[in-house]
This record gives sequence, C-alpha cells and structure tokens, in this order.
Amino acid sequence: MKFPISLATLLFAAVLPAPTFANPHLNTFETTLPNGLRVIVKEDHRAPTVVHMVWYRVGSMDEKDGTSGVAHALEHLMFKGTKRLPSGEFNQRVAAAGGQDNAFTSYDYTAYFQIVPKGALPEMMQLEADRMANLAFTPAEFASEIKVVMEERRLRTDDNPQAQVFEAARGAAFLAHPYRRPIIGWMNDLEHLTWQDAHHWYTQWYTPSNAYVVVVGDVDHREVFRLAQKYYGVNKAHALPERKPQNEPEQKGWRRVSIKAPAKLPYLSMLWKVPRLRDVHKDRDPYALEVLAAVLDGNDASRLAKNLVRGTHIAQSAGAGYDGTVRGEATFTMDGQPAEGRSVAELEAALRAEIAHIQEAGITPEELARVKTQLIAGQTYKRDSLMAQAMEIGGVEAVGLSWRDIDLLVDQIKGVTVEEVQAVAKKYFKDDTLTIAVLDPQPMDAADPKQPLSPAVKTQH
Repeated sequence: MKFPISLATLLFAAVLPAPTFANPHLNTFETTLPNGLRVIVKEDHRAPTVVHMVWYRVGSMDEKDGTSGVAHALEHLMFKGTKRLPSGEFNQRVAAAGGQDNAFTSYDYTAYFQIVPKGALPEMMQLEADRMANLAFTPAEFASEIKVVMEERRLRTDDNPQAQVFEAARGAAFLAHPYRRPIIGWMNDLEHLTWQDAHHWYTQWYTPSNAYVVVVGDVDHREVFRLAQKYYGVNKAHALPERKPQNEPEQKGWRRVSIKAPAKLPYLSMLWKVPRLRDVHKDRDPYALEVLAAVLDGNDASRLAKNLVRGTHIAQSAGAGYDGTVRGEATFTMDGQPAEGRSVAELEAALRAEIAHIQEAGITPEELARVKTQLIAGQTYKRDSLMAQAMEIGGVEAVGLSWRDIDLLVDQIKGVTVEEVQAVAKKYFKDDTLTIAVLDPQPMDAADPKQPLSPAVKTQH
C-alpha cells in the first residue's frame, strides 16, 4: 500500500544556509544548502550500510508533445560519463565499492540511488554531485542508448498486451493532462528524439534547487550534511522553466476503447477519476479510497479474490488499486481477466456488482480491522529495510508532501470508518468519470509466443 501525499510546495531559493530541522522520534534530520538542495538524513545504525538517493522533481508529466520519453531517456544517459569521469565508470566505481545502483523514472519524478557500505558514502555523494552538474554524452552515445530505450518499450509495452491496454486506458481517460502520455514515450517520439532534446532536458531540470538528497543508514547526520556541502554545495542553481497548469477538463460520459493483440485471454481495465490527496490534515476521501482498494484487493481474503476468482469463478484474476499520492490526476482502477469460458461483459458486470454491493451495504468492521492490521504490519516491516525507508521519504517529498507527515498519513488511514468507505463508493464510481479499455485477443503466433508482463507504470534499468 502506498500512502498519500499533500501539496505543500517547498521553496528552494535559499540564499543563506537554512537551519537544520529534526524529528528525534523518526531519527530524521534535514537541512538545505545555500544552492537550494535539500538533504534529508534518517539514521539507522542496525547495519553498516547506507542508501544514498538523489530525487529530481521532474518526470514524464513535464514533457511536451513530440518529446515523450525524454525524461526516461535522460535517466539512461546519466550513466554515461561526465566532464571528469569516463563513460561507464560510474557503475564500475559503485561495484568496486561493494554496492549496487540503479534509477527509475515516473510520471512525477526521476531518482537515482546506490546501496553501499557506509564507508563508501563520500564517494557516492561525489559521483552523484558530479553528474548533477557535469554530465557529458556524445551524439553517438545517445544514438546507441535510444535504441536500448526503444527495445525496452518493445519488451515492456509493444509485446505486452496488458500493457497496451493500460496505455490505451490512460490515453483515453486523459485528453489534456500529461498523464495521457506513456512514461517510456511513444515509439514515434523516441525515433525522432535527438541528443539535443536530452541535453536540453538535463540543462533545464537538473539543478540543485529542483533536487533533494535522501540518505538512510548507519550515518551521523552532521557528517552527511558536511559531505553534502563539500560535494553538492559547489553546484550552482539556476531558474526552472515555468510549469503551467495542465488540468484535465471535466469528463462528461464514459469512454471505451478496444485493443487487438495476440493473447490467450481477454483483459479488462476500468478506470475512474477520483481525487488525489491535497491536504494531509483536512482531506478524508483519499484515505477512504485507499481502504476501499485494500478491501477489494488487499490479499487472498479480499473481496475480488474471494468472490470472483475462488467464488463464482468468473475471473482468472481481478484487482483494484488507488494511488492518491501523485502530482497530477488520481485514478481508481479495477481490472482482471475473465476465466476461460466467461466473457469480458460478465467480468465487467461482476466488478461493478462488487462496487454496488459496497454502495448499498458498506464494508464490515472486520474488513476494516483487517486493512488497518495490514497497514500497521506494513509500516513495521518497512522499517526493516533501509531502501524502503528511503523510498518512503523520497516518494512523499516528490509529490509535494513532507517526510514529517508520514506518521500522520498512517494515523489518518487508521481513522477511516466504515461509513467513510461506503460514502466514497457512492460518490465517485459513476459512469460519467469511467474509462473502460478491453483487450480483444487475437490468434497467437505459435512460432513466436510472447510472454505477458505486468503493465509498467515506472521504468527501471
């Protein structure tokens, strides 16, 4: 389960060193460098390792038509050289230190990380600070890497029928909002991207004042702050491009789209527009939507698995999901594959019936208690992982929330009532905000069977 986020916009244009803020309960500390870079440190001394992440508040939603996929392409190119470091040496340095590294791009952000022994942290900070300001790649390197990206698109989307349905559903649901474009980009756009497009993206958005560093592990926050000033502090900030509103107009009727692709079974995706979390303290509906999704699809005891897969055997698989912690538009999805011999129409009716039953009868106190128990367990187990803790901090910050709100977000979900869950089921699941995408299976080529993959919202090396 992912937790909500609010819209507290942070200002980065600091001129003087900012004061250090701390939450002793969370062992978390924060400072802001004079160039606007924020540094968040969570001390966890249980093992001599550390996670070092750099998050840029820029993702595919900041792209323009014709250059979709440039955010993700630049992520690939960040592993080339810099003015000081030969191409390919970044990964070699991390490996030589006994660590591992990777990166990921989403609609809302792009992030890079290393997991290393604590003694290697200074070198990791030096490497990341260097490529924040001094990335250097040649047109030949771009030409080679964009082919890798196009192959990634073929593997993840073009050869994946369910991913094609996901892409079509988003494209139909959003007419104006940039979430209509795939994170990895349209193939035609990738074919026409230039190295200048990628370089322009880098010089526009990669600046200390649009980034923040998250460090979790066996460290002293004062030493991390000193290292951050030493390595990142030398990078100069510059102004960001203007971000104009790209709000989606009100949907006034259901939309339906069909995709033909080789597959054994049909697939159905239903997507409703719902609110995202804007105010951590005052909002209630996003928390109730989180609980509703967990009641429908939290585990094997949830309603969809119990009623549609094991009960009526209408579905081979069925799921539900909601993510209110986004910079843009939030959606609630229900999807699934009908069992052999059952139709898409039967599955759609069954999914609608599950929502209708909650609209009429609500959920039980036992179901609500189960979701809250899962939530508490998830938060407890998350603290066993340095990476999970770093991801949680980085994720909430990426959408304009604060790491200081993490405990409050959990408390807000704990406070959801059965009445609130029933109320959001009645309020938001109407046909006027619904988009339906269906996979129309075509005969498969026996000589070249394609193995379906999970629809990818985020791409990763």
